[in-house]
Amino acid sequence: MDFYHFTEFPWPHLPPDDQFTSMRVNLPSRVYDPKIGADLYNMYLDQHVLADELGLNCMVNEHHQTATCMNSAAPLSLAILARITKNARLCILGNPPANRRDPIRIAEEMAMVDNISHGRLECGFVRGVPYELFASNANPTETGERLWESIDLIIKAWTTHDGPFNYEGKWVHKRQVNVWPRPYQQPHPQIWLTGGSDINHATKAIVRGHTFCMFLTPADKMRAMFDGVRENCDKAGLPQPADEQFGFMPLVFVGETEEEARKGIEQVFWYVTHNKSEPQFRAPPGYVETEMYANFLSGKFSGGRTDAIRRLGIEYFREHHVAIYGTPDSVVKQIKSAFRKTGGFGQFLAMMHSGAMDFKTTAKCMKLFAEEVVPQVKHLGGKRPQFGPLSEWKKKPKAKPGAGRNGKRKAA
Repeated sequence: MDFYHFTEFPWPHLPPDDQFTSMRVNLPSRVYDPKIGADLYNMYLDQHVLADELGLNCMVNEHHQTATCMNSAAPLSLAILARITKNARLCILGNPPANRRDPIRIAEEMAMVDNISHGRLECGFVRGVPYELFASNANPTETGERLWESIDLIIKAWTTHDGPFNYEGKWVHKRQVNVWPRPYQQPHPQIWLTGGSDINHATKAIVRGHTFCMFLTPADKMRAMFDGVRENCDKAGLPQPADEQFGFMPLVFVGETEEEARKGIEQVFWYVTHNKSEPQFRAPPGYVETEMYANFLSGKFSGGRTDAIRRLGIEYFREHHVAIYGTPDSVVKQIKSAFRKTGGFGQFLAMMHSGAMDFKTTAKCMKLFAEEVVPQVKHLGGKRPQFGPLSEWKKKPKAKPGAGRNGKRKAA
């Protein structure tokens, strides 16, 4: 199993709750103080330098017009990390091609990062959360198709080495595509995608050899998704996906005592309790199916970050492994339980910082996680034995888990 440190670069200094209606889209930028923000940016980058020193990998994402995430241009922070870290895999989850409009620019940026880091890039692509559509003015009904067309074009641009080609797709039209530089990793960096409840989207990612990751999702929901993908592969006569193709991101805090861990996770839980938004920003018409849209507006949707699940609190999150916290031995047990309940995953993205948590507190948690938790669970997440039909291998004993993906791919 591979382990990643994650912080969403939050702006924690919000006005009183009754003075704003949403952290996203319409929170005035006067709330942001550049002098404080500059120090925060450097502190967040320092967390990733520490992760690298501790043997952890790094994950960054991006969001727009929101206090939840000051990392509004993740390729920039990723490029910085490519230069100032030495060993960590660098995962971006991710690039939103449907919102950025020019897939070739993304291909160029990611190829540069891969070269600067000597082949440590894990390149994620996302459809983009619904809040982003208001800033990008993208059509919600097109983003899914634009995502996949962009991924196909980027891969073609990365792997075409004999000069320019023309591309005429449904959404993208390009002449003289000839990306310089080409990626350091050959044929290209590992691709990651995220998703909520669309099993077909997840299956498409898996059968293409990509990594599929779920964020802040109860274990039973992840199990339904992962099993659905495995069953789809079985029905299509395809090999079963390796555990390393599935990823999971919970809230995490490790303390020397349960009391310390509880105080720490409450600070990380800021991301859940303060993620305030107006209903119309959560699911613009056309972004999801009509029934799901109605559930979003009514607060009934059963995902990991909606109003319905927020009200259930930290203990519910812990019971369903959306939040994993405690002493090192307790956290080990919870990770093993999550692995068992979900049917297996090989990428563990730990959100160990949020809100106003200071560097000292975050660093102590990261150190306990890297030194006392990871050694006890890193053996999890090897490739599954190929027993043929899904129904058959479920009945047979699992082979001894092996190591995850190698740290570096072959250089050009």
